[in-house]
Amino acid sequence: MLSASTQARFAREVAKYPADQAQSAVMACLSIVQQEQGHVSVAAEKAVAAYLGMTPIAVHEVTTFYNMYNQRAVGKFKLNVCTNLPCQLRDGHKALHHLEQKLGIAMGETTTDGLFTLQQSECLGACADAPVMLVNDRHMCSFMSHAKLDQLIDGLAAAEPNAKGHA
Repeated sequence: MLSASTQARFAREVAKYPADQAQSAVMACLSIVQQEQGHVSVAAEKAVAAYLGMTPIAVHEVTTFYNMYNQRAVGKFKLNVCTNLPCQLRDGHKALHHLEQKLGIAMGETTTDGLFTLQQSECLGACADAPVMLVNDRHMCSFMSHAKLDQLIDGLAAAEPNAKGHA
């Protein structure tokens, strides 16, 4: 399940902690798996657990607690829209519904071309900038009006040569 290069990357992460605390590297190891495979499968969770000397359920708890870990394949662009109360009060749900209509998918789904996956987030820690969203767990987008959402989606789709129907 784990290639030699993956195990070498794991070893570098584990080495950052005392010998009896290898499990402290669980988040880094899950991130490595996701970088290499695109998501963290149950089989990958078990492999990480075996490597770190943890129970599979302990690794699964980490995977399911943080929304940065994809438990299934996702689109090239994962869009996490904050729907926590402060964002809801500033149109976070409206932003989510606008994206559902624009992309033709429901929250939790991926477009048929595999380009966009739409998810909700509990909190992205930028309440003053609501509504906010996170693209691919890295790029924070603030004050997302319908016009800004359209511009973002159209720009991302235009950058993809095989994108259809999102403009």
